[in-house]
Order: sequence, then structure tokens, then C-alpha cells
Amino acid sequence: MLVPLCEEQLRIIHACASLMYMKKRKRKGKGFWDEEYKAESEYLAVSMNPSEDLEKFTRWLMRETGKKYLNVTASVLDLGSGNGRNLVWLAQTFEMRGIGYDISSEGVKQARQYAEDNNLPIEYTARSIAGDLDIPDNSQTLVLDMMVSHFLNADERTYLRNEIYRVLRPGGFLFYKTFLLDEDKHARRMIKENPAEEKNSYIHPNIGVPEHVSTEDEIIDAFSEKYIVHKVYKSHRHKGKTAKRRSISVYLQKPEY
Repeated sequence: MLVPLCEEQLRIIHACASLMYMKKRKRKGKGFWDEEYKAESEYLAVSMNPSEDLEKFTRWLMRETGKKYLNVTASVLDLGSGNGRNLVWLAQTFEMRGIGYDISSEGVKQARQYAEDNNLPIEYTARSIAGDLDIPDNSQTLVLDMMVSHFLNADERTYLRNEIYRVLRPGGFLFYKTFLLDEDKHARRMIKENPAEEKNSYIHPNIGVPEHVSTEDEIIDAFSEKYIVHKVYKSHRHKGKTAKRRSISVYLQKPEY
């Protein structure tokens, strides 16, 4: 038989729930992501399935170049590799070698274990993507920057772009994906309600760190000086009160010498 809770018991339960909520709200940056990569994720839909946008990019690359860039001799750098799902898919599908950087030590732990268990040629490092990339010049066939560098400030993003260009081999590809500001009312509302120091940036309500939202012109201007811009794909504009965000994917190639 169920016994109704008294008012004092309900007050204690409510207070404990509020305390747990506030503790989770205080997690920022690395601490947030470490928790999310654990079993009880609240923000991420964690799986080992590859990104659909990455699969789309590789289908395009196969149509254009065959296996020239997708083969056992190729190496790929994944900036923000998480639990390793995209590098795992590239290694298992195309036998590529991989390097993964992620700020979450928990995500890297899971990625390393999966690679070890499946004998995959992938190396993971728990670190920020800001600053020098500890990788030789002209060594990577592909670089993935998928929904990660928008956490950097303007100077850090510029430095990272230069580092990506340095490590890409001539003719290599950068698959770049980020949030798109154009016609995204939800992003503009967050910028207005919780602005960060940089223009078109806000403090993320869950992660508690600045996040930048780019326009298409900003992205093309940033990359077109050094790269060949092959394709630009934008997600649909969402109407109504939906919080679903717009994104943009760009296929970029470092010119052959």
C-alpha cells in the first residue's frame, strides 16, 4: 500500500532535486562534456553511428575522385572526435588511419577502448583544439571540423584555420560544419538574451561557455582565400517556435601545388 508523503518529505525531495539541477547547471566546458559522455547523457544522443553529413560528404568525394582520398594510405584528423564514431566509421569503411582530438577525457577514454577492442589504427588525445596541432605539415588527407570550432573565440578560430591548412596535404579536404546564423530566429534570440563578448556569439544555456554563430558570407570569406570551395549545403529554415537550429556544411580543398 502506498503511503502519501507528508509536506516535509515533499519539501526535502524538492530541495534535493533543485540542488542536483543546480549542480548540473554549474558544469561548464570539459566537465559538462565528461558527464554527457557517461551513461546518463542528457544533452547528447550518444551512439556509434557516423554523422549523416559525413556519409553524404564521402559519397560526394567518391563520385568526384573515387578512392583517391578514401583508402588505406589516407589519414584523417577529427577535431572534436567525441566517442570516436566518425573515425571508427572511416577506418572500418575505407581502412583509413585516424587522429582524434577531444576536450572530454571521458569521450576519449571510450573512443580509445573501442579502437583497441576492434584493432583500429586510430590515436586519440584529450585536449582542446585551440593552439598548435601536434601533427606534421602536409600529413593529413582529410580534416573534420564538425560542430566544434564555434566554441573558440575569433583569434583561436583564425589560428585553427591556419593550422588545418598546414597539416593538410596538397589536394586534401576539409569538411567544415557549423551553426548558421542566416534566417535562424532562435540563434538571434539567444544572442540577444545572453550575449557573449564577441559579435554574433552567446553564452550557451547548458554548457555555460561562449558559442559563435556564423553567417554564410563570414565562412566563405574566411576560407576562400586559401581553399577551393566545392560545395555549400545549408539546412532548411525552420518556421514557428521550434528550437531546431540551422547548420551549414562546406566542402573545402587545399589546392595542389
